[in-house]
Amino acid sequence: MATKSTNQQPSMIETLKEFKDTKNIDRTTLVSVLEESFRNVIAKIFGSDENFDVIVNPDKGDLEIYMKRIVVENGAVQDENKEIELKEAQKISADYEVGEDVSEPVDFASFGRRAILNLRQTLASKILELEHDAVYNQYKDRVGELISGEVYQTWKREILIIDDQNNELILPKAEQIPSDSFRKGETVRAVILRVDNENNNPKIILSRTSPMFLQRLLEQEVPEITDGLITVHKIARIPGERAKIAVETYDERIDPVGACVGVKGARIHGIVRELNNENIDVINYSANTKIFIQRALSPARVSSITLDEESRKADVFLAPEEVSLAIGRGGLNIKLASLLTEFTIDVYRDSADSEGEEDIYLEEFSDEIDSWVINAIKSIGLDTAKSVLNAPREMLIEKADLEEETVDHVLEVLRAEFEQ
Repeated sequence: MATKSTNQQPSMIETLKEFKDTKNIDRTTLVSVLEESFRNVIAKIFGSDENFDVIVNPDKGDLEIYMKRIVVENGAVQDENKEIELKEAQKISADYEVGEDVSEPVDFASFGRRAILNLRQTLASKILELEHDAVYNQYKDRVGELISGEVYQTWKREILIIDDQNNELILPKAEQIPSDSFRKGETVRAVILRVDNENNNPKIILSRTSPMFLQRLLEQEVPEITDGLITVHKIARIPGERAKIAVETYDERIDPVGACVGVKGARIHGIVRELNNENIDVINYSANTKIFIQRALSPARVSSITLDEESRKADVFLAPEEVSLAIGRGGLNIKLASLLTEFTIDVYRDSADSEGEEDIYLEEFSDEIDSWVINAIKSIGLDTAKSVLNAPREMLIEKADLEEETVDHVLEVLRAEFEQ
């Protein structure tokens, strides 16, 4: 047989060597994959690879295959793949005797084109499997970690981002801040949301809308959080619009809110820019639920709070001029306060002028207000005229699912009753 590989072998080795360099596959694994791939092909050709030695040196791009056969008497060969006649063995070396092993170098290319194609397919399969395993193992324990990468491709539903090791990361549209706009080549920061591995095909999903993204940005800007002097208890976000953060410290010398905001807002401004001008409120956490809800509704000033711990519901009473502040533009403030405190918050006008006046059940107005409208309002816990008048107009529209004109008509009818 011939004495070494032709050009097909070194080109295959170079392919694997390049793969090792780019995908950070260790030498031991690379040698194992190469050897296994060649042995698989040899076994298909000869029925077994037991009497073959495969020697791989990926660093040099070198490969040697040796076939071992036992010397038998002339004319006694039963399996040409495992036995060699004495006269043929002595052509290699005159010293060979019956019973000895003969090791000959094999030219893999001599096995034919089909064997070479088979090898390439086997290697490609192993390479892909190794690549997927490497990516999954690299990222599976990094969920919640802040990462940056370069935009490689943008599509309607997602963005493809490449990290510093050329791994592919996905930033879905649903995990982008609504005002995000990225171009190819730009650097993007996000948090690793999850690592999927369906059918051994890992996908690293990123997020810029997760509260964890905001927390990681805070940790970068506020050393006291990293050092454990300040604890971030909860973050509530409406991405791109507004966020509320509850912080606490056990060190009386530290002002946790001031530390997070920084001198003249220096620390928080960088985060606000990263989040496309998302407004950020930082408040002091309190284990006292009423105090925590009161702070969460800032800048509104709360008059009183009634809690139902079992149903996690809070009825908050405020002066009429404070109600709009508590609700906020588009209802953002009250939504975030509910998310932050994990209480359903309903706000009511606390009007001293109405004290002493007799209240009226809504059913009394059935001649002027349709019964289905009355039932819709009662379904959100408002049974009397005063309770409706003290509730925010926006709450009646949203929670009772009524048209604005319908709500305005109801309020007009109820006000007229008390103005008489």
